[in-house]
Parts: sequence; C-alpha cells; structure tokens
Amino acid sequence: MLVQHHHAHIASAMAEHGLDGTTPVIGVAFDGTGYGDDGTVWGGEVLLADYTGHLRLAHLAPAPLPGGDAGVANPCRLALARLWAAGLPWDADLPSVAACAAGERAVLKRQLTRGVACVATSSMGRLFDAVSSLVGVCHRAGYEAQAALELEAAAAVAWDADASAYGFGFAAGAYDPAPVLKALIGDLRRGTPAPVLAARFHRAVARAVAEVCRRARRDTGLGVVALSGGVFANALLEEECARLLSGDGFAVLRHGEVPPNDGGLALGQLVVAAHLRQEE
Repeated sequence: MLVQHHHAHIASAMAEHGLDGTTPVIGVAFDGTGYGDDGTVWGGEVLLADYTGHLRLAHLAPAPLPGGDAGVANPCRLALARLWAAGLPWDADLPSVAACAAGERAVLKRQLTRGVACVATSSMGRLFDAVSSLVGVCHRAGYEAQAALELEAAAAVAWDADASAYGFGFAAGAYDPAPVLKALIGDLRRGTPAPVLAARFHRAVARAVAEVCRRARRDTGLGVVALSGGVFANALLEEECARLLSGDGFAVLRHGEVPPNDGGLALGQLVVAAHLRQEE
C-alpha cells in the first residue's frame, strides 16, 4: 500500500499526539525532498489531512532543481535557480554568483533555459539551502543539511537583536519567496550582516506559515496545525512558527518523541495504511 510522503509526515505528528485521525488537521510539511502527487518534488506543503487522505491547500512556489542530487550538494546553484525563477539577475556582486565559476554559470543557465536535467521543486529545505548561499554562509555542502544548519546557526546570533522579517507573496494556493529574495538582496547590498539576513529570513518563513494557516482556517474552519518534516528540526523556525500560531488561537502539534524528519515516517505510514485497510 502506497502512502504519500508528506501525508505520512503529518500523520506521524497526529499519531504522536494520540489523535484518532477522524478529524482533519492543517498539516505543514516542510522537508528537503519528497515525491509529490503531481510528479514534482514537494517539500513546502500545507495539507488538509487525516489518516485516510490529504488535500494540498498551499505550497511554496516552485523553482527548478538543477542536476538533482548534484544540485543539492551545491547550494550556490540552488540560489541561482531561485533567482532565475524569481526573475532576478545574476549580478556579479552576489555571493552565490561569485561562488560559481563562469563555466558553471553558463552550464546552469543552459539547464534552466532548456529545462535539461531539471525538476520543479516546492521544497522548503532547498529554499533554506539557496538562501544560505545567497547571504554568503554556505556555497558547497559536504554533508546533509549543512547549508540549512549553518543558516540556522547564523540566525541564532542575531535572533534577539533583530525582530524584523521579510514578506512572502501570496496568490493562487502558493506562497512566493520572490519578494523575500529581492528584499534580502537589497539588505545585503546595504551591508547588513549575514546573521541579520538569516534571522529575517527565518521570521519570514514563520510568518508565511502563520498566514497560510489563517487562510486555511478561514476556508475549512479547522484550528489544529501539525508541524512536521525535516525542516522543523530547525529549532528557531519551529519555535517561531509555534509561537505565532498559538498566539493566533491555533492548537499546535509539535514533535517530541517522534522525529520530525524521515525517522518518523514509518509511524505515519503505519497509521495511514491501517486506516485505509480498515476502510477496505
């Protein structure tokens, strides 16, 4: 029996909190890679989910993922792909551009223009990687999640000193990071330190989560939000999302005993499969 990856993430959080799965929740599933229902790579998903099914309510606006795993190992390439998707130029003064040799940029541009060896991805994990390079923190990853972990560490340095945030765009079931990237580049050029840029980005993502969940509550009447997926191993992001959601009247399901990353998938797969088997 097949269970969709991000549905299993949300189901694992529901099961950890003892829900019987008959009432849907608003599920925020953020990770690096998971096969989506539409054949693209998901990872920035907001779902309406119970144990028997799921509906994709909203998602991060997609961008090309050039070279698959090769792209993941090179956050600077992910940054350029995100700039390309946002219609922003590859100016030479940007750290991500400087980190890529001219030949590497030329190949990447051909890939993106022609769609060669590129798959669309709505992954929040890949956006964190891209921003890590864009602010000059990590351009090449030597281990899994290195760029995102180093971005979180940078944000922690400025977390208590700067409470401002960038703003995502919202339209047609998607939340778009293009305005965030544009504002971040402006701050970068004004000499804003990388930790401040990183903190503002983290707060931007948390505020986007809160806004998308408010819209989902307005449309569904549901007031329970489950946070799951490997991106929520980021303590700064998870805590800020929970703080904003709780302050807005949501009940928030967070992982504690069960890992938010793929280590918790088996539990979600089990409860979904069990309920689907019962329905048969």
